[in-house]
Amino acid sequence: MSGRNAIPARSVTSKALAILDTFGPGDQQLTLSEIGERTGLPLSTAHRLTNELVRWGGLERASRGTYRVGLRLWEIGSLAPSRSGLRDIAIPFMEDLYEATHENVQLAVLAGHEALFVEKISGRHSVAIVTRVGGRLPLHATGVGKALLAFAPVEFRETVLSRELPRLTSYTITDPDVLRRNLEEARRLGYATTRDEMTLGSVSVAAPVFGADGEAVAALSLVVRAQGADVARLAMPVRTAALSLSRRVAEAWDGTLPLAG
Repeated sequence: MSGRNAIPARSVTSKALAILDTFGPGDQQLTLSEIGERTGLPLSTAHRLTNELVRWGGLERASRGTYRVGLRLWEIGSLAPSRSGLRDIAIPFMEDLYEATHENVQLAVLAGHEALFVEKISGRHSVAIVTRVGGRLPLHATGVGKALLAFAPVEFRETVLSRELPRLTSYTITDPDVLRRNLEEARRLGYATTRDEMTLGSVSVAAPVFGADGEAVAALSLVVRAQGADVARLAMPVRTAALSLSRRVAEAWDGTLPLAG
């Protein structure tokens, strides 16, 4: 097809990225047919590019003729300074928080309109959590997400509140006005909470981590069983750890984040 209204041909790079984009938390292993169907690529093209990605290490052959993400992508991802640096700085504070509580400890940053989890420590006897390192969850339904949202610039907060807020449980706050008041309370207290809003039976208490410019660059949280949870008691160690981490982040801050790891 030619002329002014021609549809631009997809580059080899865009096709290879489309293949990698087919993998996700619920799709960790895919067949070649599934890759071709999801990318819209001819099977011969999908086969050729998938084999090239395998040779490079971006994909690996798994069982029963399926493919999965390869270690080469993990190696490259671990070089991202804004994530690995923050994680390296935060781990000692997260470990201290875990030792003080023996509950789930999580660290997240903003990624678009979602919370991206950078690191976590799982409590052996605490409530099960759905988060995974490198995974994303909605801002409005998670403790770290609310902490990031509450202390974000007003324009960003209002943009998020104007979007659809999916109901993940019967307790998820989906009314923008109710959520707005909830976030105002979080700013007043210095920490955000959720109860049964992401998963039933869990409570999250999260506090923001600030950079040298006073903006929230991350959030630190505890996730515990909802039954018997004392939010006020949990808030104290979370806020203490977040404030201590904020001071350390400010020392390493170079004005942009990356942070040196």
